[in-house]
Amino acid sequence: MTFKCANRFPPSVKLLGVHKPLSARPLLLLSALVGSLLSPNIGWAAEELRLEEVLVSARKKTESLQDTPISLTVFNEERLTVEGISGLKDIASKVPGLTIEPFPINGGSLRIYIRGIGIGDVQVTQDTPVALYIDGVYIARSSGTSMDVAELARIEILRGPQGTLYGRNTTGGAINLVTRRPNTEAIEFAQVLSAGNQALLRSKTSVNLPLTDTLAFKFAYLTESRDGFVENTGPGGDFGDRDIQGLRFDLGWEVSEQLRLDYSYDRSELEYYNYTFQAVTPPDPNGNKGQSNAVKNSAQARSRFGSTRLSSLATTSPLEASNSDIEGHALIISADTGFGEFKYIGAYRELKDAAYTDLGGGLGAPDYRLDTNSYDGPAAQFATGGATPLVRPEIRQHQSSHEFQFSDALDDWGIEYILGVYYFEESAVEDNSPFHLQLTSPVDGFEDAHIVNLLSQKYDVDNQAMAAFGQLTWTPNIFNKSLHITLGARHSRDHRYALKNQRDEVFIEYSPVNGVPLVLPLAELAQNPVLGPVLGPVFMQAGLPGDRRFDNASGDRRFKDDSFSLLTEYEINDDINIYGKLVEAYKSGGFNTRDPQLDGNQGPASDGIDYGVGFADGFGEEKARTAELGIKSEWMGGRLRVNADIYRTEFDDMQMNFILNGTIADTKVLNAGRASMSGFEFDVTALVNDDLVVTMEYAYLDAEITEVIDSFGNDVTQRYAFSAAPVNSYTASANWIAWRGESALLQLNINTSYMDTRLGGGDVQKAYTILRDYQLWNARLSLDEIRFANGSVSIALWGKNLLDKEYESYAIDNLPHADRAVLWGDPLSYGIDLAYRY
Repeated sequence: MTFKCANRFPPSVKLLGVHKPLSARPLLLLSALVGSLLSPNIGWAAEELRLEEVLVSARKKTESLQDTPISLTVFNEERLTVEGISGLKDIASKVPGLTIEPFPINGGSLRIYIRGIGIGDVQVTQDTPVALYIDGVYIARSSGTSMDVAELARIEILRGPQGTLYGRNTTGGAINLVTRRPNTEAIEFAQVLSAGNQALLRSKTSVNLPLTDTLAFKFAYLTESRDGFVENTGPGGDFGDRDIQGLRFDLGWEVSEQLRLDYSYDRSELEYYNYTFQAVTPPDPNGNKGQSNAVKNSAQARSRFGSTRLSSLATTSPLEASNSDIEGHALIISADTGFGEFKYIGAYRELKDAAYTDLGGGLGAPDYRLDTNSYDGPAAQFATGGATPLVRPEIRQHQSSHEFQFSDALDDWGIEYILGVYYFEESAVEDNSPFHLQLTSPVDGFEDAHIVNLLSQKYDVDNQAMAAFGQLTWTPNIFNKSLHITLGARHSRDHRYALKNQRDEVFIEYSPVNGVPLVLPLAELAQNPVLGPVLGPVFMQAGLPGDRRFDNASGDRRFKDDSFSLLTEYEINDDINIYGKLVEAYKSGGFNTRDPQLDGNQGPASDGIDYGVGFADGFGEEKARTAELGIKSEWMGGRLRVNADIYRTEFDDMQMNFILNGTIADTKVLNAGRASMSGFEFDVTALVNDDLVVTMEYAYLDAEITEVIDSFGNDVTQRYAFSAAPVNSYTASANWIAWRGESALLQLNINTSYMDTRLGGGDVQKAYTILRDYQLWNARLSLDEIRFANGSVSIALWGKNLLDKEYESYAIDNLPHADRAVLWGDPLSYGIDLAYRY
């Protein structure tokens, strides 16, 4: 069985009526738009007006979007302002083919997917296949990426493999965040104040100050606080509450006409309270919850269920705050040497992220807990001699990188090229210690007996990467120099090391009403040389783990790769450019710290399946190869822009990350054989008249796992499918200047986005993690360019999810008390922005 478009989900899922074929809605919208533009009654703008040119740096040089043969979406400074975008989280529903979701147990991190390719876990030993860059600096860890960048000038989303210029970990694509640089031309000041429902208060301040004719600095500061939309009626904070503070300092120095230096420092602090999963579907009475099977009925009885979004849930232990602190330095040196352009990008960044999550049933039941707060039951007394402490799993990471680029153009030969070398290193610790609670619940049918899981984990990681790359474009002196042929190559080497220490033990507490509590340590019994061989299989049959200890278990692997690209462009005329390309990209291998097994010699894993690999074996690199045809075009005198592409990507040794059935946190990462995806994308922008701009983007995706052969030669393709890979997704927006005055203008922006049905996490053979399709509507009404105090004032009213659509952002099936539990997307929000710019 394969997961093609016609059979995208298992039969049980189809019965839900949620599968969608190729959607006709975006095509109908496009037809209506083009039809209106061709209408003879349309009031066109003056002949000299045309759509504004959009500049990008996707190919490590500044050029027009229409001259860039890459499928990409760009949010320039004007669009960022009009649509109220200040960071990555705000574009989550504005780009077809792009999925941005909060990580389920770490609200300070984002899971990013492009064309269905992404990663569902946050581990310091694994890399995301969508690379994130801030001013050319690679950001290795996704923790903290949901924090706003204070002064964004542009966001670029590059779809598909980008292996030559961007290197490893771009099998899905890349995202560039480009900040505003200091300038020496004028003093600039901007202050934006925002207020809204859910107690939103936000302030963003920026100052640009020229010091001399060649030296300027820029300072920006951001503060934001907002309440969540689910009240915690138990102790501690409320779900979703957050406070953000961030600052950025930039220094720009034009040392000479040939040399420029840019330095930046940024720091961000985020305090937040994670949402908890809301239980939707109780456990199947005849189903097997694996390690949780012995407590599923007791857990269900102590949980709150709802098929629609609940406004409140309760924790048992106090809901603790989570924190994410980030700071970084970057230095960019640009020099015109007379025989070419030289550029150096150096950076150092630090991250500290501590995330607390409560995954309990939402009723606040005192004897059913899924959290890491303090515990003083008999098992804690037995194991540690006292209460176990509060633990917030923490990631501490620092990275440094250096990139040297040299570019030049040989006009007589029709050649333009760029050469570069790159070095990256990071060290990180994932610290989930000391010994603390993870789960406690009554045993089904034995209310005096409880299962208690205590855990301690610590992982140390060191990674290094280096690469050499080059790209050459040749414009032969034929066809009026309208033909361009580009060749690219990149050689990469990676070294990855991981050290795992873990103590993971399960206890049975028996606490009779009148009697001395009794504690049965399963791990000690499993390790006993006499009882272990007898009880181990019994524990396995009952779904109870035995010995899960890791003492300085290490993994050490090296990877290397050569990726190539071939691109042909042809300019049919000044307004139409067609291209075709073949591109390769590679994603480094690594280690899975959540693997419950040391290596492949330990037999079946905690779900009863023998995968033949464990933590120390690690997983290998994956390779993506894409063929793409595209067109960049402008019509009707530059008032209509139409860009489109069609592609097919083949994956070899694709890395698949999945939760083991019947477990809460055990996962496997396997090189799952072969996979493919194909699709097409288009975006249309139309200047209907002097006051109205309409845009629409659409993406169609057909993704399938084509072959998975396990370590023993068995075809296990049916176990796997792409998650976060909607067949259809589209956005549409209209920006209308409703009134123009002598010193002000009134404009309205309305936009909508549609996301098709897609698979969440969990068992692909069941329907419990399907995320249903949804459509959102947003609007912003602003009165801009009001002259005041030698500057201008803007006042804007805005609303997001105007119809208050209830939709799931993520679903899981592995909690003891529920076969389906979900996180909800943001409900209706609205507010007002007041801005002054000088």
